[in-house]
Amino acid sequence: QVELLESGGGLVQAGGSLRLSCAASGRTFNAMAWFRQAPGKEREFVAAFKRSGGITYHADSVKGRFTISRDDGENAVNLQMNSLRPEDTANYFCAASTRYYYLSSRYTGADVYDVWGQGTQVTVSS
Repeated sequence: QVELLESGGGLVQAGGSLRLSCAASGRTFNAMAWFRQAPGKEREFVAAFKRSGGITYHADSVKGRFTISRDDGENAVNLQMNSLRPEDTANYFCAASTRYYYLSSRYTGADVYDVWGQGTQVTVSS
């Protein structure tokens, strides 16, 4: 059974840091990513890691503050979030894709991901 296990959410003050982790089991994925959804808003792309070549993508809104990286295992990624802002408050979802795309930017779209985690809440207080 394919499963994504997320951890690391919580409450932090503005300017603080959190680290999210996502471990996949059941199969190997070509890419893993983080998306987020705030109340009343659309789900948005945050960051992606493509296994082939170790390529990463980050949304403009988090560049320079968030970093996605592969964990020790093949099927695990972390999202290091620094300089957090109140507008980063959202439910963060891990996603994994079995599909291979030569064009790495394709992995910024939610439609390419097959498996989704349950989400972990991140709240940033001002």
